[in-house]
Amino acid sequence: MSKPVYHKAVLLHEAVDGLNIDPDGVYVDVTFGGGGHSREILNRLGPNGRLYAFDQDPDAAANVPDDRRFTLVPQNFRHLRRALRLFSVKKVNGILADFGVSSHQFDVPERGFSFRYDAPLDMRMNPDAPLHAAAVLNDYDESELQRVFSRYGELPRSAQLARTIGEKRVVSPLATTGQLVDIIEGVYGFKQRQSAKAQVFQALRIEVNDEMGALADFLDQLAEVLLPEGRVVCITYHSLEDRMVKHLIRSGNLDDEPVRDEFGKRLLPFKAVNRKPIIPSEEEIKENPRARSAKMRIANRL
Repeated sequence: MSKPVYHKAVLLHEAVDGLNIDPDGVYVDVTFGGGGHSREILNRLGPNGRLYAFDQDPDAAANVPDDRRFTLVPQNFRHLRRALRLFSVKKVNGILADFGVSSHQFDVPERGFSFRYDAPLDMRMNPDAPLHAAAVLNDYDESELQRVFSRYGELPRSAQLARTIGEKRVVSPLATTGQLVDIIEGVYGFKQRQSAKAQVFQALRIEVNDEMGALADFLDQLAEVLLPEGRVVCITYHSLEDRMVKHLIRSGNLDDEPVRDEFGKRLLPFKAVNRKPIIPSEEEIKENPRARSAKMRIANRL
């Protein structure tokens, strides 16, 4: 298998520092990708340490290190607890999650993640998943499309965009990213076109891969999977992700409503290690532009 090219791991040393690694501990990298974070974790583990890494994209298997302490779990991280139990692992010392889309996925035209190429409308992180971007664009009714664009892309004129797509697909079903780009450029003015393309493609990618649902499932399992004093490190790239992570750390649940005991005392499973999110340095952003929107939050399991 040829080795795909991935971007440099974002906030590499800061993220692994945040795990406060015990050399004999058990750790999980739920977004393996190119393996940058995983390799740094392995560098800090002793001979008795263990690392489990999740990735639903089969291309990631080409990056697996030759290390007996490492196990790749070819699943979505939403199955964290169940998958770990298959390896007789119930509790771990630390979990790292970098929710960014890999350069490899953006840079392979046929995956359909990028508006830079005219390619099939796919956008599946797991190529075997049933839903792809063409199905969303051709089969969703206009109100559903508006919901996707407004909620996940925070797009202005989302109703107009959904209506235009509805009109175009009656004439000919949408099959390529080039067709979608033409529609976006027709709806948005010259100054908005570039940002609108990025927002539309982000919204479709999130819907196709149920990214918010997967994130919610993952976050709901953290308190159960982490050992006391265990660490979770989350790197997010847009406000929807960051808000969910922040709510979990602050209140112990995604609704941001603290649970209280019979005496009114707040029952908080996590304590924030960093009060404000950690962001990449200007130097890192210059070297790796895809890091520019990253925010990292670290929490300790109480």
